[in-house]
Amino acid sequence: MNAIETKELKKSYGNNTVVNQVDLSVNEGDIFGFLGKNGAGKSTFINMITGLCTPSNGTYKLSVPQNKIGVLPDYSNLYDDLTSLDHLLYFNKLLKSNKSKNDLISLLKKVGLGDAINLKAKKFSFGMKKKLAFAQTLINDPEIVFLDEPTSGVDANSILTIHRLILELAEKGTTVFFTSHNLDEVEKLSDTIAIMDKGNIVIQGDIEYLKKAYKSDLKVNFTFVNSQKFDRSLLENQIESLITNCQWKSNTLQVTLTSKENISKINEVLVANQFKVCEIVIDEPSLEEIFINTGKYN
Repeated sequence: MNAIETKELKKSYGNNTVVNQVDLSVNEGDIFGFLGKNGAGKSTFINMITGLCTPSNGTYKLSVPQNKIGVLPDYSNLYDDLTSLDHLLYFNKLLKSNKSKNDLISLLKKVGLGDAINLKAKKFSFGMKKKLAFAQTLINDPEIVFLDEPTSGVDANSILTIHRLILELAEKGTTVFFTSHNLDEVEKLSDTIAIMDKGNIVIQGDIEYLKKAYKSDLKVNFTFVNSQKFDRSLLENQIESLITNCQWKSNTLQVTLTSKENISKINEVLVANQFKVCEIVIDEPSLEEIFINTGKYN
């Protein structure tokens, strides 16, 4: 079942279309990574499906009522003179979640602010502010959580805490929809990834699907037995017709191919000429490479 579903969702400001007729679906309980360069339309998309702005066209549907979603925006909504506990008490009342004071203290400890319960927000580091904002997001026990760049600008320890919180939410069956510029983070955490470019969804799927769909030349590493001595230029001449490029890294030859079939053909040449290969490894494209070259898809 889909936790989030949009049909031809569009947002325009005058002649400027920010989100362009987006069809997107997110499975219940998934961690969904939403990628896009600055200005791609990610925040506007989130604002529409969380009710913060009205679509120009199209529809969206969430599997839960509005009071069961949590939103962590990409800006701070904290008050300098309130303590972390005061913030949660205020939002607890605002959201009518009826949590006890002890429940809120436990929540602060859970996000790593157990030592800052009575500390005012003006004394917080940026990472502490993110943790407090995350705690506010969880007050109403949301079943769908939207996180707009939750780890942007925070320290390494805070990143680890936020990653832990995201994984714990998913383990409970909560759907997590998050944006990030940290590609390693997205690849590590996400069940499904979508890439937005200029208001359009370019591709959506798990990381393996993205790698298969990405149009790129195939790179293969042939590692030779260290003890073998041979003329490298002779080898290159033997396989020249099967490759588009090659380079040596120690005793490993990396070749660029246009067809996977050429791997076996190269191996046949190597065997016929008694070149001793101890390992053959295919280089898969990284998420970074896929993201940078968003137009290269089958």
